[in-house]
Amino acid sequence: MRAFWIALVGCGLMTAGAQAADLTAGKAAFEKFTCASCHGADAKTPIQPDYPILAGQHQDFLAHALVAYQRGQKGEPASANVRKNAVMGAMASQLSATDIVNISSWLSSLPTPLHVR
Repeated sequence: MRAFWIALVGCGLMTAGAQAADLTAGKAAFEKFTCASCHGADAKTPIQPDYPILAGQHQDFLAHALVAYQRGQKGEPASANVRKNAVMGAMASQLSATDIVNISSWLSSLPTPLHVR
C-alpha cells in the first residue's frame, strides 16, 4: 500500500511540473540552445528531411526523448530509455530538467503539419 501512495504522489508531482511549464521560457531556451539550427525556427521545417518535425509533438514524448539523449550521452547501456546520437546527446546534456519541461511544453503548443485534418 505504501508503494501505491509513493507512486501516486510521484505522478502528482510530475503532473504539477508539467502544468507549471513556462512557454515563454521554452521558446527562449529553444533559441538559446540553437535547436532551430537543425529543426527550423518554427520547429516544423528541419534543415534535413530525416530530422524530425518537433512542433505539435506530444509534450511527454519530447521530454522523454530529451532525457533519453542525456542518458545516452552519459554512456548508459542501450535500452528503450537511452538514445545515442552524438549531436542530440551533446545538445540535450546542456538542458536542465526545467529546460526540458519548458521546451517540450512550448513545442507541443505549436501548430503543426502533423495534425490530422
